[in-house]
Amino acid sequence: MSDIPPKPLLARILTDLGLMTIIGVVLGLIGPLGSFNDPLAFRLVVWTAFAWLGYAVYAPIDTLAVRLAPRLQLPVWSLRIAGVFLASIPMALAVFLIPRDVEYWRWPGLEYALTHYTYVAMIGGLITLVNVLVQRPKGASQTAHGQSAELPSVQTPSPAPAPAPSANPLREQIPAELGSDIIALEMEDHYVRVHTALGSELVLMRLRDAMAHLGDTEGMQIHRSWWVARGAVEDVVRDGRNLRLKLARDVEAPVSRANVTVLKDAGWI
Repeated sequence: MSDIPPKPLLARILTDLGLMTIIGVVLGLIGPLGSFNDPLAFRLVVWTAFAWLGYAVYAPIDTLAVRLAPRLQLPVWSLRIAGVFLASIPMALAVFLIPRDVEYWRWPGLEYALTHYTYVAMIGGLITLVNVLVQRPKGASQTAHGQSAELPSVQTPSPAPAPAPSANPLREQIPAELGSDIIALEMEDHYVRVHTALGSELVLMRLRDAMAHLGDTEGMQIHRSWWVARGAVEDVVRDGRNLRLKLARDVEAPVSRANVTVLKDAGWI
């Protein structure tokens, strides 16, 4: 048999909506945002509907954050947080207006509006976190070396030989349009941003494991979060006692003070 196929989109959406239903029921039982005095059945229906609406609003945040992070040169987690704050504006408005009669649509006052928005953002953050954790097996099913970590399934014995392990899990995750000239590695959260002469890409891998896949590329770990290829250094930027190595595409890698002497002894600076 072939490898287990990816989970169909419809099945994944139904699974996510099931989780949102559970969240909606829990919120309905708790009765947040002043809804506890409403009838229980009404709370369950309304909060389940809001959980589904929240899924539509907040679910795309993680996908957009992962895709935009390399282009904006920002950590993925910062874009997730920004996405939650932005998406919570229309969501807070919907939560305030939908259960009300038209005659009660009036400005609630700044203090109430901020409190209302804060609660909605907290719930939206929870929905986003659940979505990230549900989607994590897609990336977390790989070990730090990029090999599958899923539990083996029961398969029909086959005389066909097992596929050979990947030659270089790091380079295989770099898009072809970025080339193969790696100039630096930068640790970001649970990812490593691979900088090449043509761009950058986030890969799910620890920094030390990514360094191990660089082969005979000459370079050095100059900071807890940075590895730099020696041939990529174009200039040394000094800012008081702080040093940064300037690379292609105006990428600047900080040098830890403990490594300044090491780089001087190695003839880098």
